[in-house]
Amino acid sequence: MVMMTTPPEAPPQLPAKPVRESQAIYTELTLPNDANSLGTLFGGKLMQCVDLCAAIAAVRHARCAVVTASVDQLTFLQPVKIGQLVILKSSVNRVFRTSMEVGVKVWVEDLASGEVKHVSSAYLTFVALDKDRQRIPIGPVTPETEDEIRRYEHAGHRREVRLQMREAMKK
Repeated sequence: MVMMTTPPEAPPQLPAKPVRESQAIYTELTLPNDANSLGTLFGGKLMQCVDLCAAIAAVRHARCAVVTASVDQLTFLQPVKIGQLVILKSSVNRVFRTSMEVGVKVWVEDLASGEVKHVSSAYLTFVALDKDRQRIPIGPVTPETEDEIRRYEHAGHRREVRLQMREAMKK
């Protein structure tokens, strides 16, 4: 006797979303409780803002819970003084399967003069999770502009480096 079974259905293809749908802008005024004894922003406070701004973009794209899996190098190019405005902009650069790379660029604006300076840039990897905290697939991101396409391609190279570093750390 031959039993006929139907093959399991493939998971539905998740819809692609343009980069612009995930973009986030976050600003924060530097207050005395955010500063060190030199009157400049704590590096850890800037890292917190970077993580938060990146998480907003990641959630906008995935529309589910996300967690930070890694942060690439974060370099501080300019000090941020008390009373200055920190401006962060983030967007999803590329989606892999259950993870995505989010880029964040940070500026400082002197509110008295209007001068704006680049402070830092970072790339963070987020993983999407379901209600049971298990990894879940994410729909792809569609780059539309030349800059978004460049960031998309570079994200693939950075991911290769991250995976190589992870393997090297296991040894």
